[in-house]
Amino acid sequence: MDIINIIAEYGGWSWVIGGFVLLAIELVVPGGVFVWLGVSALLVGLATLTQAFGWQMQWLMFATLSVVSVTVWTLYFKGRGETSDRPFLNARNEKLIGQTFTLDEPIVDGNGRLKVEDSLWRVKGPDIAAGERVRVVSVDTTVLQVEPASS
Repeated sequence: MDIINIIAEYGGWSWVIGGFVLLAIELVVPGGVFVWLGVSALLVGLATLTQAFGWQMQWLMFATLSVVSVTVWTLYFKGRGETSDRPFLNARNEKLIGQTFTLDEPIVDGNGRLKVEDSLWRVKGPDIAAGERVRVVSVDTTVLQVEPASS
């Protein structure tokens, strides 16, 4: 028995059951998309229970509602929560911009290394002797761009 025959036989109830199955999947698979697919299926089921629609129209309604609801959720609601109290949690290198450090090793020919807390970072900048203070001006993945810190 294929899905079209099931939808034709059970009508709107197949969409209602499918909607609840999609909502249950959202409990197991996080991300938020299955919520909107489930809500779309429930709406199609309720519409089909109140009005007779052909299976083509049911699928068209489901596709339209799904695309619209997921798009609206993605564009307007996803990621618009409160600002984090730890904005640099997964971007530790960005936190270093603007900070000053003392060079443990000199920068020679534009390249050197800098120890920050328990990590050793590659640095690029003008030649600077060890023991001098430098300010981080930008970050390119794991390379810190530095300049001499003004006293």
